Amino acid sequence: MHEELENFERNHVWDLVEPPPNCRRIGTKWVYKNKQGENGMVVRNKARLVAQGFCQKEGIDYEEIFAPVARLEAITILLAFAASRGFKLQQMDVKSAFLNRFIEEEVYVRQPPSFESTRFLDRVYKLRKALYGLKQAPRAWYARLKSFLLKSGFVMGSVDKTLFLLSRGGDTLIVQIYVDDIIFGGSSHTLVSSFAERMSREFEMSLMGELQFFLGLQIKQGLEGTFVHQAKYTRDILKKFEMGDSKPMTTPMSTNTALDADEDGEAVDQKEFRGMIDSLLYLTTTRSDIQFAVCLCARYQASPRTSHRQAVKRIFRYLKFTPELGLLYSSGSSLFLRGFSDADHAGCRIDRKSTSSTCQLLGTSLVSWSSRKQASVSLSTTEAEYIAAASCCSQLLWMKATLSDFGLRFRKIPLLVDSASAICIAKNPVLHCRTEHIDVRFHFLRGHYEKGDIDLIYVVSANQLADIFTKPLEFDAFTPMRGELGVEGVDNALIKGEIESQWTGLIALLV
Repeated sequence: MHEELENFERNHVWDLVEPPPNCRRIGTKWVYKNKQGENGMVVRNKARLVAQGFCQKEGIDYEEIFAPVARLEAITILLAFAASRGFKLQQMDVKSAFLNRFIEEEVYVRQPPSFESTRFLDRVYKLRKALYGLKQAPRAWYARLKSFLLKSGFVMGSVDKTLFLLSRGGDTLIVQIYVDDIIFGGSSHTLVSSFAERMSREFEMSLMGELQFFLGLQIKQGLEGTFVHQAKYTRDILKKFEMGDSKPMTTPMSTNTALDADEDGEAVDQKEFRGMIDSLLYLTTTRSDIQFAVCLCARYQASPRTSHRQAVKRIFRYLKFTPELGLLYSSGSSLFLRGFSDADHAGCRIDRKSTSSTCQLLGTSLVSWSSRKQASVSLSTTEAEYIAAASCCSQLLWMKATLSDFGLRFRKIPLLVDSASAICIAKNPVLHCRTEHIDVRFHFLRGHYEKGDIDLIYVVSANQLADIFTKPLEFDAFTPMRGELGVEGVDNALIKGEIESQWTGLIALLV
């Protein structure tokens, strides 16, 4: 606590002043946290003074509060790109990051608890810089860091505003911002070291070194590639929900499972059920193999029943069987973009809506995936597949624009679909009677095919990688497809290095 207040004094965060007439006073409180490393050991004890931002009034205490935050796909794209290029990523954590930017509004806060001045009990602190908890604090910090990077010669990404790039001769330095955590790396060791020194002179750092533990993700960088997993988090949630001694299962969901509302079933604790779903949703950050099962169970959080809880427990039992699985980004992967889309027609037993599943790969590295119920009821399998392909196309276009900042250009990105009818609809410029009922917003797929942005290619269902996000599969089909997506065990991934798949010949033809 003393260290925090000394940091305030050093950064000239506030001034102790007489309260103006009728001034609004925002409360403060201490927040304590034990920051742990990937091995579960306490790395640092932190005490942070936080303003109670819920007391602020718009137009009085703050105006604009929006600050860009990196998408998860942006992080995975950077990991895949760095692994392919063979350079190691570094990380830095700015100490008291929000204290580095002046605020424009006139804000007064009460004296911190247990540290009130005995001589001036009636006085308040007038803030000069942003404080954690203030609604405008993230925006102020982003503006401060953005200004520093642009003055240092960086160029901001055209799509991702948290991505900054610096070119010196033939070398490139990449910086990705996630609030006060910064990932950076480049092709030149000199360029990377120079940037680290400049940041250390400008800001006070609490952590700097090779990227190993970021947002709860455990990251191992080696010559064979980068392996990302959440083994520690998996063990923690198994212990939290008392599933550590459960019987392991080889798949996350049985092929005989057919969840519905089950209104006659016995109701279960909604708070516990939602907690289990929340924990599993965060785990899907690196465990794409449980994406479909978790998203299916998440539909019944409003009124969970015993059958729903049993399905969730089956996922935990699968995690007990495979706690060390994660994503491998191979160093031997060439950088080309492709997407897969699939749909389960009328898969929901309640409203008969279909499930769209998509995945996008950069080389052999899985960088984005989804399993989502469609917004409307599809009248045919063809329509469901067409809507899923449109969703995959929009994600591919965003990734194409993002990768252009990395110097990668793509033309006719392969989009593999296992429905010949859906491909024919996209390639047919005539709006005939079979497609007139499809919402107009999904027909942009046809437009981008005609412009040459994407290339629709038919793939047999056995080779449709998005199938794992559409329905539960048997173990014999589930395990090979999981491997094709780069989901590997930590030991196997580091030894294996580069994923050998049956797509090698097809990839060569597409590229």
